[in-house]
Formats: sequence, C-alpha cells, structure tokens
Amino acid sequence: MMTATHGVNVLIVDDSAVVRQVMSELLLGDKAVASVASVADPIFAMRRMEKEWPDVVVLDIEMPRMDGLTFLKQIMQQRPTPVIICSTLAEQGADVTMKAMSLGAFGVITKPKMGLKGFLLDSANDVVSVVKAAASARLKNIVKAAAKPPMLKAAVPRNSAAPRQHRRNIVAIGTSTGGTQALERILVALPVEVPGIVIVQHMPEKFTAMFAQRLNSLCQIEVKEAEDRDLVLPGRALIAPGGRHMQLVKIGGRYSVNVIDGPLVNRHKPAVDVLFRSVAKIATTDAAGYILTGMGDDGARGLLEMRQAGADTIAQDEASCVVFGMPKEAIELNAACRIITLDDVASEITEL
Repeated sequence: MMTATHGVNVLIVDDSAVVRQVMSELLLGDKAVASVASVADPIFAMRRMEKEWPDVVVLDIEMPRMDGLTFLKQIMQQRPTPVIICSTLAEQGADVTMKAMSLGAFGVITKPKMGLKGFLLDSANDVVSVVKAAASARLKNIVKAAAKPPMLKAAVPRNSAAPRQHRRNIVAIGTSTGGTQALERILVALPVEVPGIVIVQHMPEKFTAMFAQRLNSLCQIEVKEAEDRDLVLPGRALIAPGGRHMQLVKIGGRYSVNVIDGPLVNRHKPAVDVLFRSVAKIATTDAAGYILTGMGDDGARGLLEMRQAGADTIAQDEASCVVFGMPKEAIELNAACRIITLDDVASEITEL
C-alpha cells in the first residue's frame, strides 16, 4: 500500500507498445505517482519484480509466453498486490476478466481493439484515479472476499435503538471498486427466502452479463443481468446491465425494473443514484438500501433520499471496504441509518 512518505510505484505489463507508452505518460503526469516501469510480458515482469516489487500492477490478459491469469495467480500466492486488469471490451475478454476478479484483481480498465491511444487519452482521469485508488486500497479485503464466502450467521434480534418497523420487500445495493468480490460474498451466502434484490455495480457493457452468469452458477438465489420489465421477485437478484441505467417501477402492485439509456450520472452508467432515487420514490418504506465499497460518491445522495422516504439505509464500514469512498460520502451526508461490516450484510438481508 502507498504510504504518505512515498509515491506510487507502478508496473505495466502489456505487449502493446502503445499501451505501455501512453499509460506511462498519463501516470507520470500525476504527482502521486513516483515511478512507472513497463515490460512486454509476465516473464520480464517476474525478473523485474525480483529486484523491486511495485505498489500496483497494470496487467494485460492476452500476452506471449505467459497469460495474465497465470501471472495473477502467482502474484497473489507470492505477495498479494493490487492488480488492475487492462482488458478488451470483447465478450471473451469480459469472461476472462471476471475470472481475474474472482482471483483477487482490484479492478479493470477496458480498452478497445481500435483507436487505443485516443481512448486512453480520453480516459486519462479514470486511469489515473483507479491506479491511485488501488495503491491505497485495503488489499486484505479483496483477498478475503475472493476466498470462500462465510457461512450465513444465525439471524439475531436488532438493537433496541434501531427496531425494525416491518418487513422490507425490496433490497437495493450500490457498489463499485471491490464490489464484485463483495457481492459474491453476500449473494452466495443468501438462502432462497429473501426479498427481491436490485443491484448497481459499476461495470462496463458485456461484463455485467458474465458477472451475473457467474454468480447465478454459485448462488442459491437466481442472479441475472436485468432486462427491461423484469419482475423483482423474492429469491431473485437483478444486476443493472453495463452501459444502461436501471430504475425500480411498480405496475399493478408488482415491482419490476425499467432498463433505460441516458446520460452519465456521477460519471457512471449504470449509476447507483439513478436506482436509489427510483427506489425512494416507488418503494419508500418497503425498501432497504445498502451502499458498499467503491470510489467516488455515486449513491450517497440517492441513499439520503431513500432514508428521507422512510427506507432502512445501511453503509458498509470502513474496515471491511476495499475503497471507503461511496460509503464515506453517504455517512457524511447522514444518509445511512446504520453502519455495518460486510460480513453482516447477508445476515441482515436474510432477516428481512
């Protein structure tokens, strides 16, 4: 982890000379970055890391001599380090990237096959932000969440200071960086008898479908990428598709979702605020909202609207977050009724 006494040392492992050059220039333009080294494949990277271990690794997946997944496994076994996957938007790239996230990768930078230099320059702020966030992340929480999820704790009565008023039929979850591991840890621990769940995880197009499929294969509940007019049913979790916003609606007494296009909100699409605001308007006191680990402030104002509408609102605590950004902003806005650890989220949802 980066400390206050030195800047971030980054190692870029990518067989594209364009990626190595442009990303190095972008990162070195930020005063928080002390040094950037770049190599063409994991074999060269291993030799360099024997001499100097980086704070953050930016890793391509498809490379000669050794693929990125194999290298990622070695890093996590030898010395767990924040690794950012630099992957194409292709469907195959999305599948492999989701496997990398399950192994403990910190995050993903997507790249097109064409127009690579222009894309990286346009995305300069996002690239630098994710590398800086990785350097200060609580990596132990990524590794812990990527391990076997915990057994569900027995339901316990609430503290008398925060009594449950009634059953909640809608659970809304918003998360970003570190969220893929956190959501897997939560959803795998849920029994089928839980309220309908709607989720926004900041993730590019194509990736959410792969993510939902992976979770569906692991969970007792049904997990799917949301489609327009999907019903929100007990024992089902709907994940907003990458590149589209998701809103809760109620027609004929039944909850469902609208999947819509629109501008970026808080620099994201899907945006947590779009979902939370719709839940505040439609479900009011029938909902519980959870804001989990993530960079930025998306979801904080929406969670506040949920609380003002009578929903139960919860923020993940700092100690269990990978990045304490979104929950921190929500807490500072007084949007959260309570603050709990990640390991308690599944138990709470099951109590509902």
